[in-house]
Amino acid sequence: MRVLLTGHQGYLGSVMAPMLAEAGHEVIGLDSGLFADCVLGPVPDDPPGHTVDLRDVTAAELAGMDAVVHLAALSNDPLGSLAPQLTYDINHHASAHLARLAREAGVRRFLYASTCSVYGASGGGDLVGEDAPLRPVTPYAESKVRVEDDLAKLADDDFTPVFLRNATAFGFSPRPRADIVLNNLVGHALLTGEVRVLSDGTPWRPLVHARDIASAFVLALAAPREAVHARAFNVGTEENNVTVAEIAAEVVEAVPGSKLVITGEAGADPRSYRVDFSRIRAALPGYQAHWTVKEGAVELVEAYRRFGLTEQDFQHRFTRLARLSARRAEGSVDDTLRPHEVAAGDD
Repeated sequence: MRVLLTGHQGYLGSVMAPMLAEAGHEVIGLDSGLFADCVLGPVPDDPPGHTVDLRDVTAAELAGMDAVVHLAALSNDPLGSLAPQLTYDINHHASAHLARLAREAGVRRFLYASTCSVYGASGGGDLVGEDAPLRPVTPYAESKVRVEDDLAKLADDDFTPVFLRNATAFGFSPRPRADIVLNNLVGHALLTGEVRVLSDGTPWRPLVHARDIASAFVLALAAPREAVHARAFNVGTEENNVTVAEIAAEVVEAVPGSKLVITGEAGADPRSYRVDFSRIRAALPGYQAHWTVKEGAVELVEAYRRFGLTEQDFQHRFTRLARLSARRAEGSVDDTLRPHEVAAGDD
């Protein structure tokens, strides 16, 4: 297929683009470029693409595409809470607009990167499946629920939306993120010797490696229409339903000499959920999330050491909120978070 991959210069996109190409697809990227230079290690070879903000996409970018893999978004809860209206503008309204343009352009399959955060306040009791009540507790998760609703209304005989509710990602990417739980704890352990948990450690989280997310999208592109049409799929594995304290314990083991510090200073975290992943295994034969939390911690330790992770990079370049704040301060991003070219002669 000819596939438009939004967010191809992001954390997941930098892993997914080569895997889509390896599967035989022609990949065209679409990205605002906000994090294109946030690399660690060798700079990846990006696919050809469009440098455009998601809110400014036109029909021209969709022409000739067979499928869309839509990853682009303001990508975490703290950022969404800081700028909730921008989160809805980008994550919700721009995503729905992209889907409408795609359907009008004759795109037949639209894979949407949703999140298991839509189950946010379900507690840690029974495993939650795709038909469980959705209880988002942040603007980020709420925006994902709204897009799923809008896309479902667009589904018809010629347009197949698929909702891939990813568990919390982890693992190395050429464009890392330090603001997701396992990646963050490993970085802190290496740089400070402490594995610092700000909650009480009891909330449940489902985790999934970035490569296991990418393989789910590759399979969903090739799946028979009737297996995936307008359906939601949790992406991950029950083995990686773990508490924050259990995640931290794996990091302590992966970083010899580090010590666990559970401060509890952030108070109770309402986001706690354990997830059932059986539907995706049934619908996409051959799908299995292979990476364990333990293996991911070891991979991150090795990559951070090999490529010389620094405190400056960890705290600023690879943390979304800090990076965007810095770019706004320097004038390379405006108040709407659009990249801004500073003209010659400007201060």
